[in-house]
This record gives sequence, structure tokens and C-alpha cells, in this order.
Amino acid sequence: MKPEPGNYTPSEIDYLCINTIRCLSIDAVQKANSGHPGMPMGAAPMAYILWNRFLRHNPANPEWFNRDRFVLSAGHGSMLLYSLLHLTGYDLPLEEIKRFRQWESRTPGHPERGTTPGVEVSTGPLGQGFGNGVGMAIAEAHLAARYNRPGYDVIDHFTYGIVSDGDLMEGVAAEAASLAGHLGLGKLIYFYDDNRITLAAATDLAFSEDCARRFVAYGWHVQTVTDGNDLAAINEALGNAHAETRQPSLIIVRTHIGFGSPHKQDTFEVHGAPLGDEEVLLTKKKLGWPIEPPFLIPEEALRHFRQALERGKGAESVWNATFSAYTREYPELGRELHRAMEGVLPIGWNDDIPVFPPDAKGMASRIASGKVMNAVASRLPLFVGGSADLNPSTYTALKDRGDFESPGIQPVDRQGSAGGEWSYAGRNFHFGVREHAMGAALNGMAAHGGLIPYGATFLIFSDYLRPSLRLAALMGLHVIYAFTHDSIGLGEDGPTHQPVEQLAALRAVPNLLVLRPGDANETSVAWQIALEHKDGPVALILSRQNMPTLDRSRYASAEGVRRGAYVISGAPGDKADLLLIATGSELHLAVAAQEQLAQRDVRVGVVSMPSWQLFDRQPQEYRDTVLPPQVTKRLAIEAGFPLGWQRYVGCGGDVLGVERFGASAPGEVVLRELGFTVDNVCRRALKLLGRGMEQA
Repeated sequence: MKPEPGNYTPSEIDYLCINTIRCLSIDAVQKANSGHPGMPMGAAPMAYILWNRFLRHNPANPEWFNRDRFVLSAGHGSMLLYSLLHLTGYDLPLEEIKRFRQWESRTPGHPERGTTPGVEVSTGPLGQGFGNGVGMAIAEAHLAARYNRPGYDVIDHFTYGIVSDGDLMEGVAAEAASLAGHLGLGKLIYFYDDNRITLAAATDLAFSEDCARRFVAYGWHVQTVTDGNDLAAINEALGNAHAETRQPSLIIVRTHIGFGSPHKQDTFEVHGAPLGDEEVLLTKKKLGWPIEPPFLIPEEALRHFRQALERGKGAESVWNATFSAYTREYPELGRELHRAMEGVLPIGWNDDIPVFPPDAKGMASRIASGKVMNAVASRLPLFVGGSADLNPSTYTALKDRGDFESPGIQPVDRQGSAGGEWSYAGRNFHFGVREHAMGAALNGMAAHGGLIPYGATFLIFSDYLRPSLRLAALMGLHVIYAFTHDSIGLGEDGPTHQPVEQLAALRAVPNLLVLRPGDANETSVAWQIALEHKDGPVALILSRQNMPTLDRSRYASAEGVRRGAYVISGAPGDKADLLLIATGSELHLAVAAQEQLAQRDVRVGVVSMPSWQLFDRQPQEYRDTVLPPQVTKRLAIEAGFPLGWQRYVGCGGDVLGVERFGASAPGEVVLRELGFTVDNVCRRALKLLGRGMEQA
């Protein structure tokens, strides 16, 4: 049941439905005395044509896997989406429309995934939804290439969106548009709501570029509809976009923000504030709409909208039959795809994860990470991702798993690729030097479902994708970030590349699980945690420099990482004079210092604390065994800004951290000069105990 654009002549019911969207949006914003009424009023016609004639979805089952995806990147116009969801039959009662922007309503100010049925992603920060849609189209292309077989297009849907002037001004959209054009994502179709008004003024004060030529240069198929109320032209443009399979499509629609408002149409006043009681009455009169009652939904309009329920039921039923036949003919692929759609890890997925032998020289955790990733790749087909042009440095390429690239693009030089064929079936994604787009696309891939996406860059550049990372945490998306080059220890590239405050900032993000493993085996466990963790994103913080692989016959098992912190060596907690608490590449300093301090008759317990969040979730009884309340002398060691460590070291403790930018020099020199040596750890520990280095 695919859309059949064909010849289309608008009828009275179409205009009635469009004005229903407009007036429902107006009333909700007015009752809340807060919101953005102008965008829904102007964009209602294009949204109506899309939802009534093209969008394949089932309002009775918003999670149907092969549904078309719709992203309202212009999230301030949320009432447009809420109106469509209610009218087409999603579980969003009219009472929730009347509770727009109220406490615990299902109609928050900007769309939020998980709060409102039918909302695919949380949008609001402009440009993010644009990038999310690109990620959804990537996911669809990859899954289709991997699983579809002749006669069985079990993955076959479009990704649509409505984007605004503000979206196109944001840099993340520029990056994502460039990536989408390069990849030839022909099943990505965006409307550009060209109303030429922003929150503060007309766009001509700050935005005068030729967006059509810009997107042509990106490699998009571009059309222009000069009248946003011309339903036949909008329908024709959508049909043309469907027919263009080798390029993403942008349909530029010239609209009038606040359409129908006698005094506020085409002004910024209608962008971010209610119309006001008097203007609401005048607008309804101009649109030929009854003044009373508010929240009016004509019966004939509702019947027309609710046909989406029957269409959706039929489309899903046809797909279910196709998928059943596919599973019979391709049972292994069918089971694999079913697990992917359910987000279930296959039995034995972690059987090949390496256990690293003791090694005094050891290896960087970024290298151990790469070994673990490749070990799970063969058993975990839904595990896909890439880096922001940093695979040789982050060690995140999946060897011989192919590169995700448009089949229509012939690569000139494969040097540096992960091997295998270039096609949408490839599992290595080359995001280019585009951290913004990578972060937003990863969110779209995770929200689409069927994949566990990862993205990699240097920890310092996590700042570039932080808005996307924050939204991943807000949405509870299963995205994994591999942030390498995690400290001043990366060395010669200097303070511009040496992260200092980033680790503390990431720990401050609610629902983001941060793991900084201290050797190769902790890295193995950290990756297992990351792949099993489904309730939000995970940030793995990995070193550039080598660090010893600890002998686990002498030290506690690395499985302790699962509890966030554990006593790895030394005196039992309640018998210790002092605790050394460390993460990541500083763990070996704590272990070596413990051995030196023991020679001075200081009983030291060494605690590895790769994850504050996991530790904080443990029962109090366990936490007290790791950090006994009676042991007040505690020294935390971490090559980053010490913000937050006070909660673990207490009033009697100390933190060896970094409270300045780094320096350009070999990594071991920078670490030494800033105090990250065994001798300095011992000195700081003895000072806590009121002793000097000269005292035996």
C-alpha cells in the first residue's frame, strides 16, 4: 500500500481539514497562553497533504517497524504535530491537546520521544531534527540493503520532515545535508517551511542565501512551491520527490506564518506568542470558522482524518504477511531481523570477547577497545558505526565489514577503508569531519530501531556533538560514543586537543552512562556494559597512551567494572589507613603507589572507579565496602578537572587533578610536569596522613 500521487484536485473536505489543524493549534496555544501558533497555521496545508496522501503509518500501532518516519525539526511548531496525531487516531485524546504545555501532559512545549505516541524524536534545538532524519534514512538504507531479497522488500519506507529557516541556519543541518547528499539518500524528503520569519525578526536581517542552489550543491533534488496553500502543487512535488531515488529531496514551500491572522500574519509576533483573544476571533472569522466552541473538530473532518486508521491497519497487515513469507523462505535472516527489530542481543554475542594477559607495557584502551569491537562484530550484525574521519586514531573500524556508501558512487581511493564492498550494506560509516552531523545522525539511527550505532572522535571534540549527546540522554537512546585521546596524556598536539573539563561535563549529563576503564580487561567489560545498556547513551572514555594490563591473578576481577567501582588491591577497605581512588590511565599510578606506600607501613586500599553512575546505583551496603565511611583519608587521581570528586573523597580527602589547560610536549612529559607520577601520588597521600616523604 504505497502512496499513489496521480492527478489530484482539492475538495472542500481538504480545506476543512486544513483549517481544523489551524484552529485546533490556535486554541491550544491560546488556552496555554504559551507557544508558537504561527508555524502550524502556515504549514498546515503541506502537512495535511503529506499525512493524508503519502505517509504510511498505523496510528493504532505507532511502533510498526516499517512505518514511514516523520520528523518535525521545527519543534517549536509542536501543535501542528499534536493536531495531526490526535486527528488521525493516535492515543492522544483531545483533553491532552487542551493541556498543551502543562505539567505532566502528553503535549509538551516541544515534541518529546517517549511522552507522546507517534513522536519519533525530541526536537526543539533547531537543526537536530534535520540530522535525526538523515540518521533514520541511513538506518533504513542499511537495513534494506542487508535484509531485503527479491520479492521481499521487508524494509521499505520513507523519512519525511518539516524544517524551518532556523533549522537551515544551524550548522548541524549544513553538515547533515552535506552528508545526506553525498550518500544519495533518495528516500529522505524534507519540506522547507519558507515563511521568512524567525522569533526576533524577518529573516532578511540575517539570512539571505539561496537555499535552493545551496542544496543543489549538496547533491539534493530541489523543488519550489511558490504558494503554500496550493495543494495540487504540493501533491505534485511530493510525487516527484518519490520518483527521485538517487538524491534526497528538499521541497521549498513559500508559506505565510500565522496564515489567516488579520494583523499578525507574516510578522514575528505570531512566531513565539499566542495570538491573543481578540486576534483569535478575527482569525477564525477570516478563515470562515465558528467562533465557538473552542477546540472544535467538525465530524466530517474527523471522519476523513480517521481513515488513516484503516489505511494503517491494511498497510501493516500486508507487511506482516510479507514478513511471514520472508521468514519462511529465509529463516536465518528472518530470525536475525526479528531480533534486531526487538533490540535483542543474540545468544553468545560476547563469546569471542578477548581476555588480555598481564603486560607491564600494556596497551592503550583505544587499542583494546578496537579489539573488543571487532570480536563482537561477527556475532552482532546490528552493531554499526564510525568516526568523524578518525578511524586510524580511534581504532573503531570494523575490519572486513564493508563501508556504508551509496552504491551509485564509485570510490576513487579505498586507502584507509575497513575493507569489503562499498554499499549501503557496509557497517562502517564515514561521517567525515562532521561531529555535529554524526551525533544527530546516530540519534536518528538509534530512534529508527534495528541498530546499535556507535560514533567515535577525540574526547575534546565531544563538545561539538554535545547537543546531540544531551538529546540522546533525554530520549534514552542506545547510542555508544567512543571518545579517545582522553587526557593531557595524548601529548604533542597540545592544549587545543587535550581535554581537561570534558569528562566532568559529561558526568553532569543526566542519563548518560560514562565509563573510563583503567586497563585492557576493564575496557572489555566496559564494552559489554555499553552494548547491554538499553536505557540511554554510553560514553566510553579511552586513552591514547599505553597503560599496563594488570595481572588479575593478583588483583580483583575486571568484572567489578559492572558495579562502577571496586577494591582492586591493597588492604581491605575497613582496615586501610588510606584509599587511593583512580580511573582510566591513572589506575596504574594508584597500584604502583600502593606498593611503595606499603613499604612505609601505610595500609592502602586501591579503588578503581570507572563509572560514578554505576557505583551510585549500588546498594549502600556495597558502597560502604568500597568506600568505608570510617576511612576518611582518600586521594582521588584523575587527569581531568576535579569537579565532582569531593562527594567521594569527603572533607578529609584530596584530589590530584588538572585545573589548567595542558601543554604541547610528549605525553609522559606533560603528565610528569603536572604531577601524575608515582612519587607525587605518594607525597600527596602521605600529606593526607600528616607525614612527609622522608618519614619511614
